[in-house]
Amino acid sequence: MAPQDKNTPPPLPEPLRVAVADSHTHLDMQESTVEEALTKAASVGVTTVVQVGCDLAGSRWAAETAAAHDSVHATVALHPNEAPRIVLGDPDGWSRQGAREPGGDSALDAALTEIDKLAALPQVRGVGETGLDYFRTGPDGMAAQEASFRAHIEIAKRHGKALVIHDREAHDDVLRILREEGAPDRVVFHCYSGDAEMAKICAAAGYFMSFAGNVTFKNAQPLRDALAVAPPELVLVETDAPFLTPAPYRGRANAPYLIPVTLRAMAEVTAMTEDALATAIAANTTRAFGY
Repeated sequence: MAPQDKNTPPPLPEPLRVAVADSHTHLDMQESTVEEALTKAASVGVTTVVQVGCDLAGSRWAAETAAAHDSVHATVALHPNEAPRIVLGDPDGWSRQGAREPGGDSALDAALTEIDKLAALPQVRGVGETGLDYFRTGPDGMAAQEASFRAHIEIAKRHGKALVIHDREAHDDVLRILREEGAPDRVVFHCYSGDAEMAKICAAAGYFMSFAGNVTFKNAQPLRDALAVAPPELVLVETDAPFLTPAPYRGRANAPYLIPVTLRAMAEVTAMTEDALATAIAANTTRAFGY
């Protein structure tokens, strides 16, 4: 692919005949305005999006954006990598807030209190993305990450909201903590990254599995194997835009309008027709987020 192609937005895919939702997107990290993103998505049959918060500022923005747009629902949380930064500081300024001083456990408690308040709002349909990330956070940050995850589970249960999980290289511990705390009624594994065996465990527990553009990647056979055994009534589709752009557009910025590309690839794996899979996904997303 020529380098200039990286900056060219992928073309609009053929519209879906059955409208679906993008179950996980980050409109605040995308180049276009919210209105542009929603219009473009709706033009190809992606008529609903779930805007996901990753920190206090992003969670406030998600709640405000969902209040302003009927087709947007919000989730609010401190991302698993955000919790250690609040507690231990972020000298490199890796997150979007720039360099930060250590705030300790009291700063994490204060941030969680605000997430709790936001979670009570009617347009906020979920608590997440929360969970564990052993890829980005080292051993020193694990305690803060786990404390934050447990607190988010409690918040989701108390408000009757879906729990949206970020699980990166931490499958066993995520499943263990869900068992220990008692999972909320509705749990969504965002950007599902487990194998077929884990998919069977999630299915037995009634957890939703949301598949992103990486299910189309050449090296992602374990993900396709998981999708093949996941019950159709527990499958969602997402972009995680601007990340995880599906093939053949990998390396360019993702956006909700590219959902049909991923959904069509998923239909092939599940041996379902595009319309049947879209119908299932539309119903599942409504059920998962209670809108």
